[in-house]
Amino acid sequence: MEAGSVIRALGALAQEHRLAAYRLLVQAGPGGMPAGAFAEALGVPASSMSFHLAQLANAGLVTQRRQSRSIIYSADYAAMNGLMAYLTENCCGGATCAPTVACAPTTKEEKDVA
Repeated sequence: MEAGSVIRALGALAQEHRLAAYRLLVQAGPGGMPAGAFAEALGVPASSMSFHLAQLANAGLVTQRRQSRSIIYSADYAAMNGLMAYLTENCCGGATCAPTVACAPTTKEEKDVA
């Protein structure tokens, strides 16, 4: 991941409502969430939430798709893992200090089994 992309991602996350929305998306898994659910879940006006979601999308942290009349947002797990890898790249002076684990979202079926 390039430094410019990291700066955009961190800048997008450096705001209370965007960070909360991103955390909701990560919890929601690959199915994502409809745009209207964020405003309700976070108690933020829909117009403000649209702005925040656009900032996350512009930073490359989320994707959006149209499903009927709704816009569904999903976390981009590859971007999230890339950001984490960039931030921990030189951890412990380059020595192996922790297992390398990438986030792989669970599907609804996997959650039901657990």
